[in-house]
Amino acid sequence: MSILRRLFGRSSGTPPNAAHLALDIGTEYAKALVFEYEGEGALVTGVGRQRQGLAHMQSGTVADIPAVVANCRAALDEAEAMSGRATEKVVIGIAGELVKGFTTTRTVERRRPDSSITHSELERLLETIESDAAAEAQRTITWETGLASVDVRLVHASVAAAGIDGYAVSNPVGFQGRHLRISVFNAYAPLVHLGALESVVEQLGLGLIKVVAEPYAVARSIAGEQVGQSGALFIDVGGGTTDVALVRSGSVEGTRMFALGGRAFSKSLADRLDISFEEAERVKIEHAGGHELEDADEVAEIVGEDIAVWAAGVELVLEEFGQEGLLPGRIELCGGGAALPEIRAALEADGFASGLPFARRPQVSMMQPEAVSEIDDATGLLVDQQDVTPMALAFQ
Repeated sequence: MSILRRLFGRSSGTPPNAAHLALDIGTEYAKALVFEYEGEGALVTGVGRQRQGLAHMQSGTVADIPAVVANCRAALDEAEAMSGRATEKVVIGIAGELVKGFTTTRTVERRRPDSSITHSELERLLETIESDAAAEAQRTITWETGLASVDVRLVHASVAAAGIDGYAVSNPVGFQGRHLRISVFNAYAPLVHLGALESVVEQLGLGLIKVVAEPYAVARSIAGEQVGQSGALFIDVGGGTTDVALVRSGSVEGTRMFALGGRAFSKSLADRLDISFEEAERVKIEHAGGHELEDADEVAEIVGEDIAVWAAGVELVLEEFGQEGLLPGRIELCGGGAALPEIRAALEADGFASGLPFARRPQVSMMQPEAVSEIDDATGLLVDQQDVTPMALAFQ
């Protein structure tokens, strides 16, 4: 498929009543949503969840393919049984600290502004953008891993913005003008990471619709009128990673991920309280829910110290984003780890905002499933911030 068709074309041949699957393979849980088209949106008719083993996933990446396939199969079977529909195709999320997403913008001055922009002219520009983006991703991932060379693959690409002589268009083909400007969001991942997910899908016997960087999916799922030109930062605190997406001027400018999430907080509690990981997980969840605990003060102290390290990681990501302009004064939280009260408190602390280039003091809020555009839930089981990411994948 050509770059032009991939970025501007529309899918065809899908029956309007087909049931599809959104699969969120997280470090803690594999989550499956069966959804069907309903008017201009979609309706979730089945939900399935299966806990992952401690050795099955590492920092958002697949570590044991057969085990993850079994977990996904259990979640898929539960969702299909609830829905009463079998699925054949899946959209799957990808996360992990080596998944890199960024928007590349190029402007060209056309020699013949009175001629219409052709498919081949636009194709050449898009090829240049993709080549430059691939080289940047290769350099970044190679530097971070310390390896001489890492095989990097494009996960997905999407046109963030296009314009001619300052006039915004959705597709430049057929327009006239001198200055053609186009911005494309590209997400890249190491081949070993992407290949593992593709193996999971293949062993599940499903057809792959697309792989989507999860922070991009979350940001795009409500990046319409609710975000608008003011922009927002989306922070998804998962089990193994924290994913951050920046929306500025109405488009996703970049996504970054770092390997610190809810599992690390549980391991810290287990080590310092000398309890099992399973017990530490229970303590963490009860602490997040505001329940009374025997060692409440000690638990709060341990969690607070870990969140301080986590907040420093977020600051590093935002400092990088801030090099290209002011940060929007809105932070949207989601993911199971975001339920810890210390997460929100760290982002609202005076010291956090003062060291970063925010346009104004950031307002922090917790995303809820109803914030995801065009996705309705018929099951009544999608109830809090940890359900946002699989719903956002369905939105794609």
